Amino acid sequence: MTVDLPCGRGSLPLTWDPQRFPRVQVLETVPAPPLPDLHGAVARALRRPIGTAPLAELARGRRSACVVVSDATRPVPNREILPPVLETLEAAGVPRDAITLLIATGMHRASTPGERVDLLGREVAERYRVVDHDCRDRSILRRVALVDGVPVEINRLYCAAELRILTGLLEPHGFAGYSGGGKAILPGLASFETMTHMHGFAMVAHPGVDVARLDGNPFRDHIDAVSRAVGAEFIVNVALDRERRATGVFAGHVREAHRAGCRLVEQHVVVRMTEPADLVVTSGGGFPYDATLYQATKGLFAARHLVRKGGTILFVAGCEEGLGSGSFANLVRSVGTPEAFRARYRDPANFVIDQWAVQAYFQVRERAGRILFHSPHLTRDAVEPFGLSATDDPSAELARLLPSHPRTCVVPEGPHLVGLVEQGDP
Repeated sequence: MTVDLPCGRGSLPLTWDPQRFPRVQVLETVPAPPLPDLHGAVARALRRPIGTAPLAELARGRRSACVVVSDATRPVPNREILPPVLETLEAAGVPRDAITLLIATGMHRASTPGERVDLLGREVAERYRVVDHDCRDRSILRRVALVDGVPVEINRLYCAAELRILTGLLEPHGFAGYSGGGKAILPGLASFETMTHMHGFAMVAHPGVDVARLDGNPFRDHIDAVSRAVGAEFIVNVALDRERRATGVFAGHVREAHRAGCRLVEQHVVVRMTEPADLVVTSGGGFPYDATLYQATKGLFAARHLVRKGGTILFVAGCEEGLGSGSFANLVRSVGTPEAFRARYRDPANFVIDQWAVQAYFQVRERAGRILFHSPHLTRDAVEPFGLSATDDPSAELARLLPSHPRTCVVPEGPHLVGLVEQGDP
């Protein structure tokens, strides 16, 4: 039995004997038929949206529009999504020079000119106003709501537009349940101060904040509340398969269209298990998801739900851009252990950028007894301060592990698949 694990822009083959190791399970998403014409599917979805009027009708009489797009860390097929949206806006009378494409960076860095072309296509990037959100620039922020006593501040350009449209990708998300919908606003367009609550210790530690969970999830509840407060007239969200081909377009009401899309995605990405695994073999999802260790750890977050307490994770990721976020790397190295992290950062006064990622990472470290990690672009010295055991040969490592780990799950797609254990943890 051979399975290819995505690793950067390529893959790594892993092989084992299924007769000798019959309890090895390969967990994969259920294939969905790709859309033959994404541009046409988007155009039809704009005309027949879910839960609201067609976009052309909403756009009539509007003097300005803001279209929110994800940054370069998300493989949203903007080149097919945006042209029908922009054509509809202009045909309805919204002047081109009054349309802003706002990149929802959240707490990520700004885009480069080259990334904008890759992200939007050259024609769109050069013919429309394109702006990066900056969570630390107080001059571009407006207070729009109060959530749990915390002021919610959102980008002024978005708030000032007469028509606001959100685009994005529908996929499992460790905090919001699924990405997409109002997540483009919160955290996409929020201030750093707002994120101290949304990505703070108490929020991340809440048992309802979890992957594939929408109801009873305070993170998603806050997203929905802020979307209502600031306004979002229309969304265009897409689902992708493992080859990054679009399998569905969900346009319309910010909550209704998003929930409809999540229901479809759940049918294809959620796998339910009756018991946790001794060993989980997984990936960071391939490029661009595993461009840095910071981004690739989402594959580890997904593995945490499948591995037994004290079990083993074998993890591969390309990391061609290195460790990624300096704050993430420095924070992991400076605190060293989950206990030391909790002692300092449960206090909101000590909040620092990217502590949410460190907290989620330490949740995996506490769950698994050992994490073996392979990256063709990171040295042993670079990864071992993270509590990871570097391995140069994942295939040889798997051969050594299987005899002592009879219950093994192989999850090639990493963060794109949600494995949930339905019974109690032994």
